[in-house]
Amino acid sequence: MSPRPYRLGQRQVAADETRARVLAAAREQLAKETSFSIDAVARRADVARMTVYYQFGSKRGLLEALFDLLAARGGLHQLPTAFQQPDPKVALERLIEIFARFWSSDRVVMRRLRAMAALDPELDLVLRERSEGIRTGLRVIISRLPIRGEKLVETVDLLFALTSFENFDLLAGPGRTPAEVAPLVKRAAAAIVASKPR
Repeated sequence: MSPRPYRLGQRQVAADETRARVLAAAREQLAKETSFSIDAVARRADVARMTVYYQFGSKRGLLEALFDLLAARGGLHQLPTAFQQPDPKVALERLIEIFARFWSSDRVVMRRLRAMAALDPELDLVLRERSEGIRTGLRVIISRLPIRGEKLVETVDLLFALTSFENFDLLAGPGRTPAEVAPLVKRAAAAIVASKPR
């Protein structure tokens, strides 16, 4: 029997380990430094710059993979449970709970990503595209309520701002837990949904 499949399997394991090491280095770079570059991540991961490009294709590819890692660690895989709720108000509450936990899962890294995005157009674009997924989810939930037209657009925009990391971070401050922030956001969301158009 040829040893080739075994060697290929070993190579894949090594590649997966390198990828995981680079992602850990990217997260650590954001947690500990005020700059982010392929060179800095490669140095921290103790790999060649070209290894990072081979694994991720570009800085954008690395950032996308890092966001996927943060999402997995922060529990965003639970989002389908929000959309499966038959009552849209319960679905909205569930979505708020999930995002409260996600935003709190790595607050320093989330803060640094947003601060860097102000000066890095590529990072800003990746963050904006990811954020649009939240807006789309809110639109799906709110469209199940008897809200139409301009009121629907305004409601989604307000809820989008309310459930953002920036809002969560302000409400959490130095001492509130996700469990303490979520009820505040839920009450504000209920008031937005119940408000009558002017």
